[in-house]
Amino acid sequence: MTTHRERIQACLKGEETDRAPVALWRHFPNEDQNPESLAAATVKFQQTYDFDIVKVTPASSFAVRDWGVEDEWRNNPEGSREYTKRVITDPKDWETLKPLEPSAPHLAAQLECLRLVRKEVGNDTPVIQTVFNPMSQAKNLAGNDLLLEHVTKYPDAVRKGLDTIAKTTVRFVEAVRDTGADGVFYAVQHAQGAIMELDDYKSLALPADQMALQPAEALWCNMLHLHGRDVYFSLLRLMNFQVANWHDRESYPSLAEAQSLFRGAVCGGVRQDSLYSGDQARVREEAREALDQTRGKRFILGTGCVVYYESSHENIMTMRKSVE
Repeated sequence: MTTHRERIQACLKGEETDRAPVALWRHFPNEDQNPESLAAATVKFQQTYDFDIVKVTPASSFAVRDWGVEDEWRNNPEGSREYTKRVITDPKDWETLKPLEPSAPHLAAQLECLRLVRKEVGNDTPVIQTVFNPMSQAKNLAGNDLLLEHVTKYPDAVRKGLDTIAKTTVRFVEAVRDTGADGVFYAVQHAQGAIMELDDYKSLALPADQMALQPAEALWCNMLHLHGRDVYFSLLRLMNFQVANWHDRESYPSLAEAQSLFRGAVCGGVRQDSLYSGDQARVREEAREALDQTRGKRFILGTGCVVYYESSHENIMTMRKSVE
């Protein structure tokens, strides 16, 4: 195999590969406020480690800043930014939310970043764009506590807001597709037992997910990220993804169990904390154990979420070389 694209495509088909694919991604908390600087940082990260998938990772606020939210960088170890202004304060605010076009300034800036990354990386390496699902965007518009309060007391109002967010996300994913991206990294944060009951998620959030993902059906390298603990892995049966990513070291199912439940490829194996605060031996051991679990088939070596931005170069390189 001569290209990352060929390796990933073979992996997704369950075919033999010359080595297991590997992919890591991280936030760039200083560079992610500008499309050119985020693109340059993303490309530099790829040139340093030569991963099999490039995931473009903007600040989560890119999806909602055109609605008026504000955030700032406060040294979160994951590299994410803190929200300083929300725009949903009253249940009626969900009903007055207006759909955005991809030409809105912050959405357009992210599309420009994606085009720059695609141009620099070339077509031989898959590029996927982070897309936060409507429920996650709703959390960023209102704050999680208020969102969940509104879900309980005013579900119809929240449902109208999610419909508006989903329509905006549909348009954005269509524009992502037009840049030549190979897929989306679809981040779901509320599909976990500690936050919502499964039936409640299916009733309220899943219809917005299914709407938002319609344009991604034409893409071949879509990855679902189920964030958190005790995640609802069964949702994969209700959405069409080629790759699943979750905190497999800290939440059911294990990689091996997941492969019996899901026909696509699984991505994970190494803890975020191992890359951040562990040593190279620990990283190497977790990578080896993950490869043993999956026999290196339908498997992409990664972590359950973003790499902490201060994780050592030595640990990341150890993980990258563990598949050689």
